[in-house]
Amino acid sequence: MPMEKTFDPAAIEAKWSHEWESRGLYRPARPDATPFTIVNPPPNVTGALHIGHALDNTLQDVLVRYERLRGKDALWVVGMDHAGIATQMVVERQMEARQDKRTNYSREDFVEKVWQWKAESGGQITGQLRRLGCSMDWSREQFTMDPHFTRAVVKVFVDLHKKGLIYRDKRLVNWDPKLKTAISDLEVETVEVKGGFWHFKYPLADGVTLDDGRDYIEVATTRPETMLADMAVAVHPDDARYKSVIGKDILQPITGRRFKIVADEHADPELGSGAVKITPGHDFNDFEVGKRAGFKPGEMLNMLDGDANVIQTADGLIPEEYLGLHRFKRDGIDGVRELVVARMKEAGFLIPHVDKDGNEHDAEPRTIQTPFGDRGGVVIEPWLTDQWYVDAETLAQPPMQAVRDGRINIVPKTWEKTFFNWMENIQPWCVSRQLWWGHRIPAWYGRGKDTPKAAHIRKSGDKYEVFQPGEKIFVAESEEEALLQAKAYYGEDKTIAFVDQITTGNTADYYLVRDEDVLDTWFSSALWPFATLGWPENTELLKRHYPNDVLISGFDILFFWDARMAMQGMEFMGDVPWKTLYLHGLVRAPDGAKMSKSKGNVVDPLGLIDQYGADALRFFMAAMESQGRDIKMDDARLAGYRNFATKLWNAARFCEANGISASTSFEAPAATLPVNRWIIGEVTATVAAMESAFAAYRFDEATNAIYSFAWDRFCDWYLELIKGAIDDETKAVAGWVLDQILVMLHPFMPFITEELWTGLGDRADYPLITAKWPAPAAEKDAGASADIDWLIKLVSELRTAKAELGLPPGARLTAHFPASLKGRTDKLAAQLDRLARLEAISFDPAPAGASAQLVVEGETITVPLEGVIDIAAERERLTKALAAATKERDSLAGRLNNPSFVERAKAEAVDKARADHAAKEAEADRLTAALARLG
Repeated sequence: MPMEKTFDPAAIEAKWSHEWESRGLYRPARPDATPFTIVNPPPNVTGALHIGHALDNTLQDVLVRYERLRGKDALWVVGMDHAGIATQMVVERQMEARQDKRTNYSREDFVEKVWQWKAESGGQITGQLRRLGCSMDWSREQFTMDPHFTRAVVKVFVDLHKKGLIYRDKRLVNWDPKLKTAISDLEVETVEVKGGFWHFKYPLADGVTLDDGRDYIEVATTRPETMLADMAVAVHPDDARYKSVIGKDILQPITGRRFKIVADEHADPELGSGAVKITPGHDFNDFEVGKRAGFKPGEMLNMLDGDANVIQTADGLIPEEYLGLHRFKRDGIDGVRELVVARMKEAGFLIPHVDKDGNEHDAEPRTIQTPFGDRGGVVIEPWLTDQWYVDAETLAQPPMQAVRDGRINIVPKTWEKTFFNWMENIQPWCVSRQLWWGHRIPAWYGRGKDTPKAAHIRKSGDKYEVFQPGEKIFVAESEEEALLQAKAYYGEDKTIAFVDQITTGNTADYYLVRDEDVLDTWFSSALWPFATLGWPENTELLKRHYPNDVLISGFDILFFWDARMAMQGMEFMGDVPWKTLYLHGLVRAPDGAKMSKSKGNVVDPLGLIDQYGADALRFFMAAMESQGRDIKMDDARLAGYRNFATKLWNAARFCEANGISASTSFEAPAATLPVNRWIIGEVTATVAAMESAFAAYRFDEATNAIYSFAWDRFCDWYLELIKGAIDDETKAVAGWVLDQILVMLHPFMPFITEELWTGLGDRADYPLITAKWPAPAAEKDAGASADIDWLIKLVSELRTAKAELGLPPGARLTAHFPASLKGRTDKLAAQLDRLARLEAISFDPAPAGASAQLVVEGETITVPLEGVIDIAAERERLTKALAAATKERDSLAGRLNNPSFVERAKAEAVDKARADHAAKEAEADRLTAALARLG
């Protein structure tokens, strides 16, 4: 059946995506082949395909398709993350729209509603990944909340706890008061907010004064509300102004709390007054200062509840009027910040800010870098709370050693320094989240066996916190195991009951209450390289495909996901999770700006697929992926790669029309003609270049190699060279070369290549996706390559000269060759006649007069121009054009050499000036060369 006249990406994409998956071609049975394994960073079940996904998954698919073509047992693990916070928010929003809320349901009923949502609406991104052409093993699609994965998560938690690598501790966390949960650093966005910098007097107690006679220390803060929980004032140990009062007491004006002036290098003598108020329970830096000052976390004061409203501190010193207020103004209602400032001002402890005009203000205006929750949308509060932590410092040691000794190869190498800097300074990893959707922490709480049967209950937000005297924690994989632990602790004769909450009717000797919290989703996804393969069972899949071969990841999750996979993989599998970690950059807007919804510059990859086709988008992503660099979106390049696909389509139609069809040979066919020996050698060189690029993870170099060969060597030259002379040998060679192009291009442009592969011959049982990577078994023919390369250079020079001199492309000219080239011109006479359009070839000396001088590989070919063009008029035209181009070139150079323009103009304006200058410089060079040709 003849090929369609025009290339329609949409039709063939839908066709082949279904065909590949339905026939099981993404994971053909190759039990004896070398395994190749890659795991897809699991997208959120709530997610939709964004441009970063398009880059990440394109690069993965390129590698998987390449290794599949090389005959390997290629497994690309696919699945989704349950996305605790994001998913719970989606479901709660839907409930709010129906005037319903989560707390109207039991935990079990709410979780069931989330599962219902997943079944009905979750996972749209999997269909979008299919549109991109991702050849994942969809038959084994994973989900982090599946039963087998949950079992793995629970086992990891319990085993780490047994080893002392997971523990419960009181520390500061990023607390989202809207979502009422701790969140990770990745979920915190820093936003510039207009705020204030307040200065206050903190009076020295007991009549103590500074050396200058002042009876107070000046402190400054952007968060005056936190003074209700202040526990110290820090000064630098070498600051002469305060040396005499280190160890003395401050009397906090509002609470009357006495606390010490401590020496700590956190205080900067050059910043403000050099004295810093310390609130260890509500500031990350202050927390560390507090520990150095001798405060245990359990002794640090907390003044806020989970809603960020003021509660009484443990010492009971916050005055009644502050209790219950929000931390700052909200919905037009003043909060504790505003009341603190007012009371300090009334008491004479506020030091006003005086502006440049001499006017007084309560605070100095400041633009403050403020942390917001990326989902809750409110200011994050550093909050002191009991959470579960992983001893990341211990777990980080094996991965660091693996990178040092080469078992993990980070590409590009420039990221190693960043990796080590973070790992060597790693902090305990908070893994508990105050949610209902997720892996519930397998810990049960009971009272100490020698303590009275009693409990304290405190309401915090929407939940009740239970504190049992002498609290005992049982960590186990199941209730049955927890019960065994409890029996061993309390005694076999004791009755023990599991309850969801404290009840007055409980008659058991002891009761166990399960931890309400769930695990951070990064905890479960850290197990992705081995839990997806069946662990903790020692499955054949696990034995065959762990370690994975490579991980493709954005650099922005190097610490949140990649490093943690390395920790957990080496802890539980005793080996690295992957041999290579490839980190790519970000996809940015055309002007280089980071994409964001607020800027309105977000690009929808599905829209790009609709406009240009999936193949063009994939090729663009791979071609632009240069190690260590971000990618700028470029519609012109996308259109260019769509044109590349169209050119290949038309080349295949030309072949079909000339009786060239699918090759029956895996190795290069026998060839005697120079043009055929030349193109076979070009295939061999391209295969080698691509294999070298793939080995070095140079996606850009691999695309450049196949693009240059397919467009330039095959379409533009080889097909031109064989026109009119397509004998049986040439048909065989041309069909074989086109097949090799389709195979080499397939990892980048799978849809069009599979369509052409099938259209050029009957090979339904040998689809391209599972074909063999080229192995030409042919050497480059040096003689044939030299002849054809010379011909191409000559024809190119002649065409350029005609264009420069204003001659039509079909003009037939006489050329005078050196006698040394007679053998070559005789051999290539037919091609010279057709491509060079030479009326006559002479080996006599060229006549006197104007001529075009073509220098090819050091030999000069002369083309007389007398009688062909008006020499004087052409020289005048070129001279005028050269003068204009030179003037514009020099004007642009002047602007670019002006520091004022380069430093003050917008970056895009400078870039345009540079591009225009380069274009005018090239034009001037071309015109100069054209004038030189005239002699």
